[in-house]
Amino acid sequence: MRRCKAVLLAALVTLPGQAETVYITAAHMVDVLDGRVTDRPLVAVTDGRIASVTDAAASAIPAGAKVIDLGDRTLLPGLIDMHVHLDSPANIGGYRGLEFTDSFFGMTAVGNARAMLDAGFTTVRNVGSANRNDVGLKQAIDQGYAIGPRIVPAGYALGATGGHCDSTFLPPSLEKPAKEEGVGDSVEEPRYQVRRQRKFGAEVIKVCATGGVFSRNTEPGQQQLSETELRAIADEAHQWGVRVAAHAHGADGIKAAIRAGIDTIEHASLVDDEGIRLAVARERPVWFSMDIYNTDYTQAEGRKNGVLEDNLRKDRELAQVQRDNFRKAHRAGVRMVFGTDVGVMPHAQAGRQFAKMVEYGMTPMEAIQAATRNAAEALGREKDVGAISAGRYGDMIAVDGDPLEDVRALENVGVVIKGGKIVKGG
Repeated sequence: MRRCKAVLLAALVTLPGQAETVYITAAHMVDVLDGRVTDRPLVAVTDGRIASVTDAAASAIPAGAKVIDLGDRTLLPGLIDMHVHLDSPANIGGYRGLEFTDSFFGMTAVGNARAMLDAGFTTVRNVGSANRNDVGLKQAIDQGYAIGPRIVPAGYALGATGGHCDSTFLPPSLEKPAKEEGVGDSVEEPRYQVRRQRKFGAEVIKVCATGGVFSRNTEPGQQQLSETELRAIADEAHQWGVRVAAHAHGADGIKAAIRAGIDTIEHASLVDDEGIRLAVARERPVWFSMDIYNTDYTQAEGRKNGVLEDNLRKDRELAQVQRDNFRKAHRAGVRMVFGTDVGVMPHAQAGRQFAKMVEYGMTPMEAIQAATRNAAEALGREKDVGAISAGRYGDMIAVDGDPLEDVRALENVGVVIKGGKIVKGG
């Protein structure tokens, strides 16, 4: 057996004209597919993808091969945050955004993307941005002009006139004469917007089914799109092979989104027992993405950052209810993914949510799986990301200590590897 593995590894050595193979090893590895920890793994990455995962003690590394030895650290898959806003600096709230030119926010996205990568998030789903900043940043990263995670962009979020995804902070005299892009008020208008966002680079559709916390003149529990409109959006997106994320705080909006066929429910703050039952029972998987950490930051720093008191009031009212409903939904068996809503809080702090997820009922392994295996499944990207497994991208992180004993180890990621290349640490 040892000789067979040595032959297999030797076959991966770089020959003229072939891609280089990198061998990565550490003291331990979290296997999120099997829910266990293995010792002394040896991961071979060729041309950015994992070629094999073997036992280092029983495998021979070919002479002259490139090796990344991470010593006593624990190796995990690169993390996935399913709810980010890369072009939203957390320390600019309320009307302070009017101090800056439109292109300013796209520029800040470059640094925010790097901060997320350094925090261990090698894939992110950006659920709505102005000027398609997320699409442009994805292209810049993919072409080597910027450094950051793999981005699943949404382009403009979809919503109703005057709703959470519309512009609600300005008087009529300062509004554009036409509707904001993404806004629709009939079944056909949002259906068209699905096609338009996909045409210009969206890989997920974001829709606002209810009011929100950080918009003006909307209440989080208020449903803002009908079930018929939501179903038209979901059907159109699925026809094109694109999944849909619904911002939905209120119980009625959550249930309408689930019945309409939406793939992920964002926030899910005021979900009721019926909504939980619908989520568990639905044949096509629906996932909850509940951002249960960020209120710690927004309540501590929001006023200083310019966030309006009415927005802070809504944030306070939802905070504990959402956390209690996270526990209830998890206990009932709702499928869960990791989503932080960074942009509301600093991007570098995304890893702090793991501890909150454990505090409110998850095991450390379940919290890690929410940000790896589950997120990849919810994205439809099980062949690419979310696990250290042959065929997937060579995206990994390494931390000191055992994150299954103390999940806060994920708040300080020492090494980040993307596509088999070290992008942080060493």
